[in-house]
Amino acid sequence: MGMLTRERFLGICRFERPGDLCLLSPYLNSFWTKTLEEWIKQGAPEQILDTRFRAHYFQFDHTRLLHEIRTGSSMDKEMDIGGATYRYEIPPIVPCYEPRLITEDEHTVSLLNEGGQRVKVSRVNPEKMPMYLDHPVKDRASWEEYKKRLDPDTPERWPADWSAYVHKMNSRDVPTTLYVGSFFGYLREWMGLERLLYMFYDDPNLIEDMVNQICYLETECAKRVVKDLRVDQALFWEDMAFRSGPLILPAMFRKFMMPRYRKVTDLLRTSGIDVIMVDSDGNLNELIPLWLECGINFFWPLECAAANDAVALRKKYGKDIILGGNIDKRALLKGKDATREEVMSKVPFLLESGGYFPSIDHMVPPDVTLESYRYFINTLREVAGLEKLPE
Repeated sequence: MGMLTRERFLGICRFERPGDLCLLSPYLNSFWTKTLEEWIKQGAPEQILDTRFRAHYFQFDHTRLLHEIRTGSSMDKEMDIGGATYRYEIPPIVPCYEPRLITEDEHTVSLLNEGGQRVKVSRVNPEKMPMYLDHPVKDRASWEEYKKRLDPDTPERWPADWSAYVHKMNSRDVPTTLYVGSFFGYLREWMGLERLLYMFYDDPNLIEDMVNQICYLETECAKRVVKDLRVDQALFWEDMAFRSGPLILPAMFRKFMMPRYRKVTDLLRTSGIDVIMVDSDGNLNELIPLWLECGINFFWPLECAAANDAVALRKKYGKDIILGGNIDKRALLKGKDATREEVMSKVPFLLESGGYFPSIDHMVPPDVTLESYRYFINTLREVAGLEKLPE
């Protein structure tokens, strides 16, 4: 496939390179740690636990995330819970909370994480979604305290030697992503879903204040980033849908989120960044036209179990949208014939149409074998006319 240069990445996004197979790493091709541990048992080298080694092993195309700038969460923190590793996202707060153990038993550990959430984590599989016991924002008073941690000018939010960081990130011709952040997703993490959904009705002024502060944080950080750094893509994270549709009404989306999205995306687009992605689980069919109005044009992971269909989306929206994912992970559990059928029913059309980055429709689960995953990658390579992965 060759090196993923900025020109090649943007060419795919802008429908200038039909048929070009680009397997973006690490974001669009990600794995549960337990999956990788199982693959080691099945014969994979132990180095497969390392992101860069995996990129070489599967011949992924490497991208970079501006992860040292605290504009958005990143999966870059872990805590040992008795021999198992609990990984979690750090919210864009400075300072973070001091993590601490609260209680533990044979099967679970309860702790306070750096986002201020109290969670109960499985010892057996700590990467599973934890049970949320408490959240840091409950009302106006607790929000005013939390809000103090969302100042874009806090020095600790930025790399200590900004000039050196800018030079390092701008020195290589590799596509770079700015993690902008979230709106609904942050509110859900800070308040808990049920409390948040009630608050849209019970205290809409509080919600307005919260999304305004998020917007201020994201735009102020983005201004500094785009002034000095070469950014090719921006990324939002939301997770604001479930299997059958959005978690909020389109009218609420328009009222509370659309004006703030537009402020961020207008800033990005006037700075030359026209690839703006959103990562959201669930059924996105009602949300995609709203996000398009907001200036967001790249959608992933397009989970198949939630009735997302990348082929139908391409036919409906044409070149207005960039697509990623939508390869049903469940097909890889059913054997080579099912995997091949899944790939061939989507990828040839989508690749030739352009603006598509194939991947499993979220993280690869532990019950997908190494052999099955390699067959999936080789089937993609076959479609693109590339040699198979070496044995």
